[in-house]
Amino acid sequence: MILAMGEHMPDHASDDLAPLADDPPRSGISRRALLVGASAASVLAAAGWGAAPKAAAAPGEKVVRIAIMGTSDIHSNALNWDYYKDAAYSDSAKNSIGLARVSSLVNQVRADVGRERTLLFDAGDTIQGTPLGFYYATVEPMTTTGAIHPMAAQFNAIGYDAVALGNHEFNYGLDFLDTWISQLDAPALAANAVHAGTNVPRFEPFIIKNMHAGPGLPPIRVGVLGLTNPGVVIWDKANVSGRVDVLDVVETAARWVPVMRRRGVDVIVVSVHAGDSGLSSYGSDLPVENAAGMLAEQVADIDVILFGHAHLDKPEVFVTNTQTGQQVVMSEPAKWGQRLSVFDLDLAFSRGAWKVVSKSAHSVNANTVEDDPALVAVVKAQHDAVVAYVNTAVATSTEVLSAAESCWKDTAILDYVNHVQVQTVTQAIAGTPEASLPVVSIAAPFNRAATFPAGQVTIKDVAGLYIYDNTLMASVLTGAQIKDYLEYSAKYFQKVAPDAPVAPETWTNALNTPDYNYDQFSGVTYDVDISQDQGSRIVNLAYDGVAVTPDQRFVVAVNNYRQSGGGGFPHISTAPVVYNAQVAIREAIVAFASAAGQIDPAEFHVVNWQLVRAGTPVF
Repeated sequence: MILAMGEHMPDHASDDLAPLADDPPRSGISRRALLVGASAASVLAAAGWGAAPKAAAAPGEKVVRIAIMGTSDIHSNALNWDYYKDAAYSDSAKNSIGLARVSSLVNQVRADVGRERTLLFDAGDTIQGTPLGFYYATVEPMTTTGAIHPMAAQFNAIGYDAVALGNHEFNYGLDFLDTWISQLDAPALAANAVHAGTNVPRFEPFIIKNMHAGPGLPPIRVGVLGLTNPGVVIWDKANVSGRVDVLDVVETAARWVPVMRRRGVDVIVVSVHAGDSGLSSYGSDLPVENAAGMLAEQVADIDVILFGHAHLDKPEVFVTNTQTGQQVVMSEPAKWGQRLSVFDLDLAFSRGAWKVVSKSAHSVNANTVEDDPALVAVVKAQHDAVVAYVNTAVATSTEVLSAAESCWKDTAILDYVNHVQVQTVTQAIAGTPEASLPVVSIAAPFNRAATFPAGQVTIKDVAGLYIYDNTLMASVLTGAQIKDYLEYSAKYFQKVAPDAPVAPETWTNALNTPDYNYDQFSGVTYDVDISQDQGSRIVNLAYDGVAVTPDQRFVVAVNNYRQSGGGGFPHISTAPVVYNAQVAIREAIVAFASAAGQIDPAEFHVVNWQLVRAGTPVF
């Protein structure tokens, strides 16, 4: 079996790395026996397991194969369930989701390879993303109830060996994160998340696991380094400012990998919450956001990289390290538990040491198995509580409100978000110097499938419209800054000739801009001329029927993600903040609807923006 001990860095690692001695072993972890799927061989064969050629042993060498498994971007998907539809998850690609499915895959790999020759890691973004995560962070927060977080309970039941922190781990604050980490059996790693103003990791940087190789052979020592995303300091500025800095992924790995090698590690794994594009969604003031490929290319001695953040299915990627010429194998397991990455490593023992002689990776699809009943049981009571919560009625809608056309039309359902934001901010700034300024609002189409039905509207419906755990803020922008902001937002559209057929579905997402980065203003009127070049599209910008002047000042209701710089929009991150009560926007919508009792578009829907081509409205 895998030895239940691992070597850990202390909580406050020294900046002077050279004299570090081996740390005392962590106490043993008791984990329950797991159910094993009966169809292990057939499913693994179908997924490509065993396709990697086994290295031929040189005379006197003994070759041992190990499997390193990995998940990422689980986003609080415990079961194969869609809380917004109140039904089993389904999509056009026939994906399945959830840690209960992942557990079935893990059981099969362990059964096929041998439990003693497998390890399981995660690359972050675990505790946020569904109403399940939201509920146990805000409605019944486990920091006050003392309950075990459902994602900690499942991670422990599956038997993870280490967990890297993603940026969304910081969404609910450091106290919440620390409590969640304390509930995990596995260590939580983030070498580049340091105490502010220092190079001292706030979390464990790495661990070393000893794997039993066989009779008469020394253990194989596998070190895993955890790295989180530098964007944390933007996206969760309110939670980490002055407390945590996040350093460059590549530079941090270059610092810690040699430390791990000096401790006699045979295999180095990096679990990093970063995509591999080399690009960032923010400016150049921070280290690169998606640096996983750069990490493989620039830091010597890494064997395996488990990466995430981009939500892509990349079963096997090889990158050549520029220093050594060696191949680094990488894998990204999609999102929400849809895939399990499996790295196959052959190690040869010769002349008293282990060396990696072959490596490959593949991903296994969660739709090839069923939920592990044991993992369903772990969270069933918590899941049922959330299902009951999201089906609670909050108001009655006078008609069907749909977000299906919100990416190219001013729709009532998105106006409702803006309406709630404006009302909340207006009340909050009453009696302040800014109370005399016009209050306008920004919202983006998060989910084209969102709908408020005619009649009863539930928390589930609201959560489906506003799927992120953002909080409401307000800042002051000038007319010129709002114009710049809208021009930046309008890059979302392709340039379309005035006489081209009307096909709005084909006009969106230019430059790979996601829907959530198409911000729409309410409170001002304007046209978006998509026949013009990007940067010259906003015309007829006005307030109360009068053209907006460059120096005119507005209070702008905005979410914390955008205000902190998410998406790279101009001006907003440096604008004076006049409201920040840490009110969750989704909860504000629920409270507003509940207090009013009715959602009537006649009370709030105003078509204040439209798409035009050469001045002629598209619709």
